[in-house]
Amino acid sequence: MNCDSTGSYLACFLLSLLLLFPALPYADDEFSFELEEFEKKALDWGGYAELKWEHMDINHGSAFARLNLSEQPLSTLDRFRGSLQIGGYYTKEIISFNWLLKASAQHDDLGWVDMADVYEAYVSIKPAPLLTADVGKKSYKWGKGYAWNPVGFINRLKDPNDPEEAMEGYITAEVDLIKSLSGPLQIAALTTVILPTWQGVNEDFGEINNVNLAAKLYLLYRDTDIDLILYTGNSHSTRYGLDFSRNLAPNFEIHGELAYVPSQKKVILQDDGSAMVQEASALSYLLGLRYLSENDITTIIEYYHNDAGYTEEEMARFFQLISDGENQFLVSGSDVLLERARDTSLRGYGKPQPGRNYLYARFSQKEPFDILYFLPGLITIVNLEDKSYSISPEIVYTKFTNWELRLRFSYLNDAKFTEYGEKVNSNKLELRVRYLF
Repeated sequence: MNCDSTGSYLACFLLSLLLLFPALPYADDEFSFELEEFEKKALDWGGYAELKWEHMDINHGSAFARLNLSEQPLSTLDRFRGSLQIGGYYTKEIISFNWLLKASAQHDDLGWVDMADVYEAYVSIKPAPLLTADVGKKSYKWGKGYAWNPVGFINRLKDPNDPEEAMEGYITAEVDLIKSLSGPLQIAALTTVILPTWQGVNEDFGEINNVNLAAKLYLLYRDTDIDLILYTGNSHSTRYGLDFSRNLAPNFEIHGELAYVPSQKKVILQDDGSAMVQEASALSYLLGLRYLSENDITTIIEYYHNDAGYTEEEMARFFQLISDGENQFLVSGSDVLLERARDTSLRGYGKPQPGRNYLYARFSQKEPFDILYFLPGLITIVNLEDKSYSISPEIVYTKFTNWELRLRFSYLNDAKFTEYGEKVNSNKLELRVRYLF
């Protein structure tokens, strides 16, 4: 790491501190518990407060740097963010109220941004052991994939670098029916969700003034978890999904997802720079595994294919449009092509992981070399079409009760006219300090 700049000096200093934390000798603690500790409380809540610092080196000449930072060229960008998340539940007989609240404020060289939102707030009623009904704002995580969920038709989009972070829900009405059975089919459960889109209600889900229906049939068959999923409604086109997961051994699990959309619209750039809306069927699938080795190394590997994504040639056409737009602006002062590129970016080309084929891998080891409270890891995402990639080593330190320190460095491959080579930043260093309560 280059420690020439002020931000880099700080990063190197913090990295040195974390790497030099002494490994304290293991102390045997007496183990005891009370039965009451396992009883569900009527009221329970918790959350975290977090501070995060990010330092990014801007990838000068990249497509998205030219597209998004043309009016304020930067060589580096430092960002500070504070977040507070509180969640919990209150239960009274057959009724429970569940909530998840989040607020954050962010400041960087581009300005100040803050938000406060209700991620979840719903009432759950359980009149019988086999029946549950939920009404309110609720987050969904349908699918078995870790980094992506092709069958997550009513999910928010995950960040593969932090897929376990909470996501904002949608306002829905839901009914769950569950039945235990004898024989190879051990459990069957049906979840039905009504998701409206009106003005001020779920507007960001899709086309408004519609009522959408999603259903998931869960089956536990011969120790294999299976979901059959359906979405229908006019906010999006109808789609069908299937997922599964199975433990082949106590420390080895495989999973997969398959989604089919009979008719899906996609904006595609033509050779002359114009955009055409193409409508075709799309098949997406994911295959993955999770393995825990004898020396506590957790490995997660997933392959993701998305027919609705863009090919290497289609992405290169988009990057060329941005390059042509910058040349046009420098010669004539006209930003017609750049504005066209910005519009095209918002209509699909600028979304996370816009390509067709990806490989995801995450490795982490608990307390290597008997270094207590220490969890190193490595995350990599590869676009298999253009061979570009990001690689992110990290260390997590949890010595102090309820505190978590995470230091992560992300390097992006800089090949021209590739997904990761045309990102705004060429690398990013981040330090996250989180207090859990």
